[in-house]
Amino acid sequence: MMRRRITLASCTALALAMGATACGGGDVSAGGGDKSLDGQTITVAGVWSGSEQKNFQKVLDAFGEETGAKAQFVSTGDNVSTVVGSKIEGGNAPDVVMVPQVGVLKQFAEKGWLKPLSQKTEQAVDTNYASVWKKYGSVEGALYGLYFKAAHKSTVWYSPDALDQAGVKTPKTYEDMLKAGGTVSDSGLAAFSVAGQDGWTLTDWFENIYLSQAGPEKYDRLAAHKIKWTDPSVVDALTTLGKLFKDEQLIAGGRKEALSTDFPGSVEKVFGPEPKAGMVYEGDFVAGVAKDQFDKKIGTDADFFPFPAVDGGKAPVVSGGDAAVVLKDGKNQEGAMKFLEYLATPEAAAVWAETGGFLSPNKKVDLASYGDDVTRETAKSLVGAGDSVRFDMSDQAPAAFGGTKGMGEWKLLQDFLRDPSDPKATARRLEAAAAKADKG
Repeated sequence: MMRRRITLASCTALALAMGATACGGGDVSAGGGDKSLDGQTITVAGVWSGSEQKNFQKVLDAFGEETGAKAQFVSTGDNVSTVVGSKIEGGNAPDVVMVPQVGVLKQFAEKGWLKPLSQKTEQAVDTNYASVWKKYGSVEGALYGLYFKAAHKSTVWYSPDALDQAGVKTPKTYEDMLKAGGTVSDSGLAAFSVAGQDGWTLTDWFENIYLSQAGPEKYDRLAAHKIKWTDPSVVDALTTLGKLFKDEQLIAGGRKEALSTDFPGSVEKVFGPEPKAGMVYEGDFVAGVAKDQFDKKIGTDADFFPFPAVDGGKAPVVSGGDAAVVLKDGKNQEGAMKFLEYLATPEAAAVWAETGGFLSPNKKVDLASYGDDVTRETAKSLVGAGDSVRFDMSDQAPAAFGGTKGMGEWKLLQDFLRDPSDPKATARRLEAAAAKADKG
């Protein structure tokens, strides 16, 4: 865990103690520093566990110092919708939920579970965020979700030693990346570690290729299923992805081993004690695993290059994120709304940014808040992409298609990794699964 910089820690402490506009970020306070929620309890539910839960607890504690409220976190595990639904039915609804998928946020809103956010929060979003984040947090024109934590899912992580030994430079295009991978493989180390056991990683591969190759307009249409998965653009993207999957020399252990490798295992194959590959594609959170589990110094032992452009398109910026929402059935509506007003401030984001494993889409967050240069660079890239950022496509889909193990897109892309010989057939299967999920 990164040590907090003295100046930032002092600044944050001053802001929390005085409710002032310290550090140039606007009003820190959700309650004006007047302990307006003294003695009240707020319950916040989300998927986080382990270090993420501990780091988010620091944000909850900072809010508590500011307002006097006691903020408690409840981990839901991955199935947020089921857990929250059962709590609502049991009369024990949390006040706030950190929702990890656009599709789930929309589902909650359509079920009538959510309250629109306060005018103060909406004004902060209008001022501090690119408009695309408001779009992803809104349903039928009403703002229900505030994106507090984001992921930059267009980063390819590599071992500088492995690329140096192979004599290759970081690539700018997808074709160059495959060529560089071939050179790395010829040097005795596989090019890529692929986490095929986790279907979501394969959707991320597809989405980056599709966004760059087909462009943002078609990406939006496919995400909304306004074009079919049998569209030629989908077949083209699968064909491009298949160039990697077909080449057994590029993948550590080949396709069979990739299908039994989970995400942490894929990072271990590059940054663990016995490296088997030079590169691993996934989001900025790869750095956290490399640092915390394998004691790698980010920027020296582990670095990244942006996911490269495909077929002359623009380099993609795909993101994910966790949006805070307020439940109608929560017991502390006032506290919940003030908590979201706090989360909308750059100071709230800085509390977690200092500890690592976190990016904020809030463009007012000082990049100095982040604990290392590589994280600053990913944060700068995410914010700098502005409205060209596109949210993870599978997270926008119904869970039965885009978010369930052994089903839908996850399974079908695993099948494609197993046998990438027929992109058109895979596209047909994807369309059938998407249509079925749309019908509920």
